[in-house]
Amino acid sequence: MEVAPWTTLLDALREYLDLTGTKKGCDHGQCGACTVLVNGTRINSCLTLAIMKDGAEVTTIEGLAEGDALHPLQRAFVEHDAFQCGYCTPGQICSAVGLIREGRAKTADEVRELMSGNICRCGAYPNIVEAIRDAMRAGGGSRGHERIFLHPGRRRGDRSA
Repeated sequence: MEVAPWTTLLDALREYLDLTGTKKGCDHGQCGACTVLVNGTRINSCLTLAIMKDGAEVTTIEGLAEGDALHPLQRAFVEHDAFQCGYCTPGQICSAVGLIREGRAKTADEVRELMSGNICRCGAYPNIVEAIRDAMRAGGGSRGHERIFLHPGRRRGDRSA
């Protein structure tokens, strides 16, 4: 796909690829609603230019499930009722996948600290932490990705790939 050089990864995903699971919250990197995984590392896609990730493996919430089989973190979020309105949920889950891959969080306090870049305005934090800890115990967090190639050039609205 070709995008204008100033196109953020968030806008490329949502507007060019119709992957609308990743949400635009604050558009300033402060809320975490736009969190995706790039080569397995969690990032705020609203702060990243799409062309900077040319050839990278970008995983959005849409890329975590395998067919009808939910990713372990998606299942844990459902089982622990770790969402209310659901707006922050895709970013929370992608961030949690990255957190588990990092392997640094061992306690609930560490999970809370390392997830502090993801805001839930509904206040479902206790359930989110429990869902993440449950998925950690089950070994969830390591599947799903889509390879996206981004090139500067085409203007917004031109979905040529």
